[in-house]
Amino acid sequence: MKACAKVAGERLPLVRPPPGQPLTRRLSSQNGKRFAVSCSVRLSENKGQRIDAGAENIFPATKDHVVKATDAISRGQVIAVPTDTIYGFACDACSAAAVNRIYEIKGRIQTRPLAICVADVSDISRFALVDHLPHGLLDSLLPGPVTVVLKRGENSILERSLNPGLDSIGVRVPDLDFIRSIARGAGSALALTSANLSGRPSSVSVKDFQDLWPHCSYVFDGGILPSGRAGSTIVDLITPGVYKILRDGSSREETTAVLGKFGFVEGYNAMLTQAEINLDYDPFMEFVVVMQYEKNVCGRGFVLFK
Repeated sequence: MKACAKVAGERLPLVRPPPGQPLTRRLSSQNGKRFAVSCSVRLSENKGQRIDAGAENIFPATKDHVVKATDAISRGQVIAVPTDTIYGFACDACSAAAVNRIYEIKGRIQTRPLAICVADVSDISRFALVDHLPHGLLDSLLPGPVTVVLKRGENSILERSLNPGLDSIGVRVPDLDFIRSIARGAGSALALTSANLSGRPSSVSVKDFQDLWPHCSYVFDGGILPSGRAGSTIVDLITPGVYKILRDGSSREETTAVLGKFGFVEGYNAMLTQAEINLDYDPFMEFVVVMQYEKNVCGRGFVLFK
């Protein structure tokens, strides 16, 4: 099998907007203030680095192929896998070279952070702070289509090169044995992002991202995923006793019901709709730095996961 990884640090060409069309858009906040949001997109076009993705590279997402997937992760390679929401690209979250390769495959700017996937709820404390949460809360939310946003903490074993400059991390424990078994076998967290080019629709079948198969060591086919494209509910649990829904996703009602039982109250809702952002969209996570236009200073950062 040919490896799909490129030399770390090599960059793909930057896609430029049409003449006269800036990469900065202005939007209106709920308070009537004007904001500017900037982004850029890189598109993966380096055909020389592609592998020959034929039938030998595509396997059913079954327990018989977990070892194959785990071995690829351990070698620093990128694979495509189903989750309980959509298809994603996965690699070792503690491998800077592998993480860089995911950015290149997607044509994603590296200021947009990645979420992580772990095998079990008990693993979350290795990567993020959970001591402030009531006993049993995370077990009531996960596994399932929920992304919990937590502080990384000084003792997190995550590489600092993953999402540099951020002190929070989005964590998923999907309700799907295949991807959880891969994370368990790798003994680490998986960096996870949607299996699509940045700005393109998310994938609910492997055919949806067929043009990107050659960039992956393996593609694991879980069929057509039934959950649609709503993605996970994103909830910020950084502040004790307070939750913030950052995106409704597919499980908002169930999530808020669980949080209410544990005495949590809803805090300030910092959610922006996709129509308001109208920018490069990654359904697993998108970090948008919103600039307060009048003052030209950084405002709030929004982290979106799926």
